[in-house]
Amino acid sequence: MKTQNLCKELELDGIMLAGEVNRHYATGLRTSSGIAFVTPERAFFSTDFRYIEAANVKLSDFTVEMRTREKTFAAIMREWTGDIRRIGFEEDIMTVKEHEAWQKELENIEWVSAAAGIAKMRAVKEPWEIERMKAAQRIAERAFLEVLDVISAGMTEKQAAAELIYRMLRLGADKPSFDPIVVSGPNSSLPHGEPGDRELQKGDFVTVDFGCSLDGYCSDMTRTVAIGYATDEMREVYGVVRKAQLAGIAAAKAGVLGMDIHNAADEVIRNAGYGEYFGHGFGHGIGMEVHEDYNASPGEKRVLEAGMVISAEPGIYIPGKFGVRIEDVIVLRENGCENLMTLDRELITIV
Repeated sequence: MKTQNLCKELELDGIMLAGEVNRHYATGLRTSSGIAFVTPERAFFSTDFRYIEAANVKLSDFTVEMRTREKTFAAIMREWTGDIRRIGFEEDIMTVKEHEAWQKELENIEWVSAAAGIAKMRAVKEPWEIERMKAAQRIAERAFLEVLDVISAGMTEKQAAAELIYRMLRLGADKPSFDPIVVSGPNSSLPHGEPGDRELQKGDFVTVDFGCSLDGYCSDMTRTVAIGYATDEMREVYGVVRKAQLAGIAAAKAGVLGMDIHNAADEVIRNAGYGEYFGHGFGHGIGMEVHEDYNASPGEKRVLEAGMVISAEPGIYIPGKFGVRIEDVIVLRENGCENLMTLDRELITIV
């Protein structure tokens, strides 16, 4: 178990996982309530009545105990910890109030920040995790192709977003990995604009940013399409973004700094005269959450490793006119990267 190896690496007696996603990562079981406690030799899990049957069935490698009104998580943790003194915790998830409460409940414990180690552990994906992300990506791609057949002038942004959600679920997704972004015309200059009641019009760019979750892992993609026609300016900007994305992807491999990947794409946009209209990073980490640590942003000075997964999504956003973003998801390899996307990046015009 990778979490047990992390205990040894950080010289911890154990790691307590209270965050829902981290618990799911360590156990393979998704619950809204519970605590996982992992030591270098053993693994423990506690949850309430709603999930205890599933936990007993699925978690054969864990000692499982049910939380009740009489036996709280704190009481259970006291039994598990025994003589343990050095425990790692998720300081990025646990609130100050919660941390203070745990300090009172478990006396003589040295609480050690473990969030960075957990994030790095999750950032390097196993082959089976990549396969789950590919499966989620295939669903998103198929949903997008289906929506292209129904989207048209007169449909609202909200209606287009609803079509995406419906099709992803119908194709087997567990849920959207985030609320879809469907923004059109001048709204498309808002990188994270929300779908509204604006009707799509001929001559619009429509930016569609969405993804789904399948078996605990996320997909994420963005395509910008034209309704009816695209002007020469729109085609020019689209071409610059496409070239920038290819430049960033070409720079992406294990052993480089995240900022170097970003800078490769940023240079293309700046040289084309659109530097002031690209204000976010080239990409973010993705896995069980749609935004995870380790990314390709201007400030990312950590070395990225083989198996890390990041988005590749440069954009140009001209206020009051339009915006363009193209996004794929890539896996870093020793000598380059693997693109999880199968769709091409040519500009699509919906007649």
